Amino acid sequence: MVHSFITGGAGFIGSSLADRLLAEGRRVTVYDNFSTGQERFLENAIGHPHFHLVHGDTLESDLLTRSMADCQEVFHLAANADVRFGLDHPRKDLEQNTLATFNVLEAMRKNGIKSVAFASTGSVYGEPEVFPTPEDAPFPIQTSMYAASKLAGEALIQAYCEGYGFAGYIFRFVSILGERYSHGHVFDFSKQLGQDPSRLQILGDGAQRKSYLYIQDCLDAVLLAMEARPQGVNIFNLGTAEYCQVTQSVEWICQTLRVSPKLSFTGGQRGWVGDSPFIFLDCSRIRALGWKPKLNIEEAVKRTARYIKENSWLLEAR
Repeated sequence: MVHSFITGGAGFIGSSLADRLLAEGRRVTVYDNFSTGQERFLENAIGHPHFHLVHGDTLESDLLTRSMADCQEVFHLAANADVRFGLDHPRKDLEQNTLATFNVLEAMRKNGIKSVAFASTGSVYGEPEVFPTPEDAPFPIQTSMYAASKLAGEALIQAYCEGYGFAGYIFRFVSILGERYSHGHVFDFSKQLGQDPSRLQILGDGAQRKSYLYIQDCLDAVLLAMEARPQGVNIFNLGTAEYCQVTQSVEWICQTLRVSPKLSFTGGQRGWVGDSPFIFLDCSRIRALGWKPKLNIEEAVKRTARYIKENSWLLEAR
């Protein structure tokens, strides 16, 4: 029986992955410091005979190494995902994203584990000149501390693949949506509208163009790629073959919540420093393996808004 190790396993993506892997008959160890993860996300997993939970931080290298014993593969999802305020605490991205990735790789090396999946980001492309943006696009100037720290993590994984024979799977996600979603624009807008359904402030000019992907489609792609490409460095963009304007997403959220707020905008092409005004990834590499998303962006946004509405406790938990 394969034993999978998930850092950040109590978070949105990690807990969803834990449920999938348990359903597939694997043993699962979740490792999380619960800075943003929720034990309620693990309700389906806790009590399962093949599930184990460790409260730990990826900066605790000794605990991380001990906890990874007997595992055969690692899904490294833990990170500081607070992109908007990265300039307020730049060391946090260095520690939680880059140094933590080094600790994960060292724990793997010490335990003889050779397979790692890494949650990177489409933000590493900065503000590219080519759309949709392919995996081999030249990297422009990095525009956020988050993306810079993730790109450094990618480089470390590639070096460990070359030096120690690891199989590395680097997934450059667009924003992921769906059940257990706990940060991002749908969450922020839902919280604003819950406090005052008559008005909504939007960062930027609302014309930013973004791509999103439903959580279960994301997990389908990750697991397929790891099965199809068993060796070396494997880099995949993950997203849909479409994008939407922020104002379109607002319209779908308002339809779902049945509100008609007055919109206000902070202005400018970007909501904050590092907010790319256009994100649209070329996902032909993962599609060539036979993957395609089941939900489009509108369906994913509406499903996410419904989930938040039905789980209002999450708004208070943050």
